[in-house]
Amino acid sequence: MRASRLLSILLLLQTRGRMTARELAERLEVSVRTIYRDVESLHAAGVPLYGDAGPSGGYQLLEGYRTRLTGLTADEAESMFLAGLPGPAAELGLGSVVAAAQLKLKAALPVELRDRAERVQERFHLDAPSWYRERDELPFLPAVADAVWNQRVIEVRYRRWEAPHLVTRRLEPYGLVVKAGRWYVVAGSGGQVRTYRVWMIQDLHPLDEHFTRPADFDLAGYWRGYLTAFAARLHQGEAVVRLSPRGLERLGTLITPGMETAARESAGEPDADGWVTAVVPIEGVDVALGEFLRLGGEVEVVRPVELRRRLAEVAAALTRFYGEERVSATSSASGGRSG
Repeated sequence: MRASRLLSILLLLQTRGRMTARELAERLEVSVRTIYRDVESLHAAGVPLYGDAGPSGGYQLLEGYRTRLTGLTADEAESMFLAGLPGPAAELGLGSVVAAAQLKLKAALPVELRDRAERVQERFHLDAPSWYRERDELPFLPAVADAVWNQRVIEVRYRRWEAPHLVTRRLEPYGLVVKAGRWYVVAGSGGQVRTYRVWMIQDLHPLDEHFTRPADFDLAGYWRGYLTAFAARLHQGEAVVRLSPRGLERLGTLITPGMETAARESAGEPDADGWVTAVVPIEGVDVALGEFLRLGGEVEVVRPVELRRRLAEVAAALTRFYGEERVSATSSASGGRSG
């Protein structure tokens, strides 16, 4: 374990350059005191590693020093072939590049590791998009990716859900995120960091202008915060519902994951018929109406009253459309026309 950590310190400094003891400790999930001891051990082993004190200090390898201890373990070799995203890579125009890189990696591996890596490709396949959804048409994705990579300002015409629906925005794109097969660009705009869906870009013009990406911007950290805030905005109310055993069973396929989790965690003891009472978050009456209609007669909304009333109205309308008298009248009319 310690030998692996010492090697990790070497490789981190080789690839990242100067790093503080705290940065190394956070990356390797150990204490700063442990990093100090590890650095002393590397010094004792003759590794040309030096450190500077002060706000801009840190540890650094002597310029030109490179370690050759980069051999992959069996698990690491296998993980390399799980890490690739063939669909998104192809959408970025990098499908052939990823294939070529994997081919070179295979050629460099010993036979045993090569066979294990090939088994991973044979037995695991990642299909990122959700069910019942086609992939987005993304004519501007390569241009957005180029702007991200080269820190180039772009001007886009963007279609929003809210009015005005078509707007023009000047973006400083910091990074790209693919979520459930959907591409999003995280960009600076108007002094704020915002998220834009690439599919909704209607036109794009690269500007003859570059920007400086904030040194402390953490794309993964920003995205986690964005998802948390999105969930908070999405579910601003709650509903008390009764669910049948079959309704509880079908939650995962018919309503959003957040509603399903809340329903299962808040569900009380089943009554004599197996029904449970639960509290679930809802975005609003209109959205919740569609969510609960998917469960049909396997759910009863107790509160809010407005949602219960709307469901009753829909049920009454369906009864009028599909009641026995209506069906008989429709069948007679159809039979009369065909005769």
